[in-house]
Amino acid sequence: MVLFDHWSGDRLGFPASYLGVCMFFVLSGFLITRILLSAKEKDADLKRGHGFSLKRFYIRRTIRIFPIYYLTLAILFLLNVEPVRSKIGWLVTYMSNNYIAISDNWLGSVDHLWSLAVEEQFYLFFPFLILLLPLKNIQKSLAFLILLSVLLRVYFYVSGASWIRPYVLMPTCLDAFGLGGLLGYGVYYQKEKLINFFSKTSTLLIGTAVYVLTVIWLQAVSEGHNYVSIIFLRLAESIISVAVLGYLVCRSNTSRGVLHSIFEWEPLVYIGRISYGIYIYHNFIYNAYHSSPNNPFVKVSNKITAALSDGFAGTSVKILFLYISVILIATVSWFLIEKPINKLKSRYGY
Repeated sequence: MVLFDHWSGDRLGFPASYLGVCMFFVLSGFLITRILLSAKEKDADLKRGHGFSLKRFYIRRTIRIFPIYYLTLAILFLLNVEPVRSKIGWLVTYMSNNYIAISDNWLGSVDHLWSLAVEEQFYLFFPFLILLLPLKNIQKSLAFLILLSVLLRVYFYVSGASWIRPYVLMPTCLDAFGLGGLLGYGVYYQKEKLINFFSKTSTLLIGTAVYVLTVIWLQAVSEGHNYVSIIFLRLAESIISVAVLGYLVCRSNTSRGVLHSIFEWEPLVYIGRISYGIYIYHNFIYNAYHSSPNNPFVKVSNKITAALSDGFAGTSVKILFLYISVILIATVSWFLIEKPINKLKSRYGY
């Protein structure tokens, strides 16, 4: 969704890239919570301090995330791709989202890295919350993060701040992480009521309806950004994301439906494996708003649209070409860089 939105110039008719990023945050909250709860339990069983698990968590995250991120920045810096050199301090410290919020300006070819900055900032405190808080307080703390996030977006809207600020700042994204975390907690401890709730098709349909109605509401209020997009849209995106994720996870050992077949389709599983590389590289291959006309992918894309017109056929073939290109690049990255480095994680188990 993110790629199609960026490559098509927001032609889908709904904020697809916003939903894609939010799904990523929800999934991250879900997975990280389960990993940390397992580590917390193991620490207790082995009667060791949580410092061991904290260290292992950060080592494993570093091995997975840093290599191609910093390699990409290094190449862009050497090639003098703007605005990397002038904003390198913000980029290397995973603070690009804060720069965007402060300056009220995007960062061109590297503006998509804001979501990775949010993710890294989330990692700075969340492991401490899960590992150090008593188990009985974790659900309340996750609920507090959700409420805090929504209230912060209300504050930014009422104060007249640009829509960009509540969109890219880490604290205003916490409802997505928090809802994913609550699902992760409930699934890990096999909370029967929660599992029964998310196993129902009706729950999936309700989550979908909440999102669809919010988008309709957003578009009915006005074009562009308004109080619905600033305050409520991310919450609705989080709700549909957790509904889909909960349905897939909670029904995985019982009755399985069409969604399971789709998400377990081997090509889709492979794309999920290399998705980190796909996300990092896609904006440098093509972006409808700021790609250079000298970009070879842009030249080919322009020839496609010229041959087939800029209608549905031309756009579809162009998007297909770009998808194949980024998958090939991410595949090379996976096998030459990421997979060999990821093998180091086996040395740092919990």
